[in-house]
Order: sequence, then structure tokens, then C-alpha cells
Amino acid sequence: MEKEKINIIAIQMESIIANKKANFEKVTNLIDCNIKENTDILILPELWNVGWACDKFIDAAEELENSETIKFLAHFAKKYKTNILGGSFVNKVGDKYYNTCPVINRDGELIATYNKNHLYSYYDDSEGTYITKGDNPFMVNIEGVKIGLTICYDIRFPEIYRAYRKAGADILVNMAAWPLSRAIHWNSLTQARAVENQTFMVALTQTGTLPTGAKNLGHSLVYDYSGNILNEIDTVEGAISATINLFDMYEFRDKCTILNDIQDSYEVLQNV
Repeated sequence: MEKEKINIIAIQMESIIANKKANFEKVTNLIDCNIKENTDILILPELWNVGWACDKFIDAAEELENSETIKFLAHFAKKYKTNILGGSFVNKVGDKYYNTCPVINRDGELIATYNKNHLYSYYDDSEGTYITKGDNPFMVNIEGVKIGLTICYDIRFPEIYRAYRKAGADILVNMAAWPLSRAIHWNSLTQARAVENQTFMVALTQTGTLPTGAKNLGHSLVYDYSGNILNEIDTVEGAISATINLFDMYEFRDKCTILNDIQDSYEVLQNV
């Protein structure tokens, strides 16, 4: 571990559906007004450049090599000398489309991507109709800090977070566009991922109203390794920041070594 403390900032926003220019302008203002000196990692929510509108995904797609979204984020990485977890954008690869998180270092270089592993296609949503699911989790190493990347619906699958923890994750991140109608799920699941893995958890989602009339939740939080809330924001657009103390987390893990108690197999027995 190269760092003991990490300063993070997460941007909560209401995306304007299918209007990249307007969303770029909004993010520019939110970053410029909220970023702090010595920010190590800046985080954006899922599909911030297009909004949660599945039928708009294909038109909003970009190829990785000439992505205007990545170029936009690279500008801010260099301007503020910060690493960026860029939420996600629709990434066109051949004839397939992925919900992809780009990771950009302080020099504006793309160093990793994560393709959303679980696609939400229930209750009139149809992500799986347009998007191809990713095959694997991806844990990115940023200056010695290991960060497990997930997007929205991934939060319902504790297996992916346990895999990150067993691989050495220091921080877990979920970048989402989560609905108000499932607020209890969001609050419970994000806190549980922190507690069960003894890991810092950044849970960032969009806010605002969708064209269908449904509302995004807009309750973004940062938890510590015990599930305590370090910072949170309600439904407004803005940002939350936190200083993540990795030394304290490792000291806690050394005293409570729960991962050593995981069994190799959990075969379920039944009476016949």
C-alpha cells in the first residue's frame, strides 16, 4: 500500500436525457465548483452523459479509441491532477455495445475499463436489449490502492464484491442511476457490501426525474469498513467528499479476520 489516506469526491447530478453537450456543461460546472485541492480520485455516476433511457443508448454510443467522453474526462484529470472513475458511457465494440466505466489517471491516460456485468431488464427497463454484459469484474490499481468497480444493478450480487475483497480490494465503488422506488434496496445493499467485506464503499447515483415520470434516488453515500456513513447527499445536485483512511481499515481487519472463516464450500444439504 503506497498511500494511507485517499481523498475522494463523487459528483451527483441529474442527467439531461440524450443531450451530451448539456451534460458536459453540467459536469464541468459541478467539477469546477466542488473539486478540492489534493483530490486523489474523482467519481461520476452511471451513464451521466446520456441519462437512463435505454432506447437512447445506441445513438449515444462511442468507440473507445475516439471517445469524446474520455477526452472530456482526460481534460479534467490533467487540469486538476486527479484520477477519475468516469461513471459509465455506452461503448461500441464492433457490433456490440457495453455499459463501460473508463478509468483515467492524473496524466489524462486511460488505464482501465470495466464493462457492467449484470444488466437490468425488469419493470419496463430494457438494458439487456441494447447492451452486452461484461464477462469479468475488474479491480483497478490506482497508485497502490486497489478499487473494485461495479455499476448499478451489480450491487444485488454480493459474489462480485466478495471476489474483489478476496483479491485484495481496499475500496469498492458502485456508480449508478438508481430509482427512488427502490430506496430501501439501495441503502441496505450498499451498506451491507461495506460491512460484509470490511471495505470502504462509495455508492454514487444520479438524481432527478426521468421522461417516464420515475425519479432517480439521488442518495449518494460513502461508507467506512464498518458501515458508518462518512458523507452523504440527499436529492440535490452536488458532490460529496471523504478522506479514506486505509491504515485504520487494515488495523480493523487485523483484529477481526472474518475472511479466514469463509468455508471452501457451502453445499446445501436437504432432507428428502
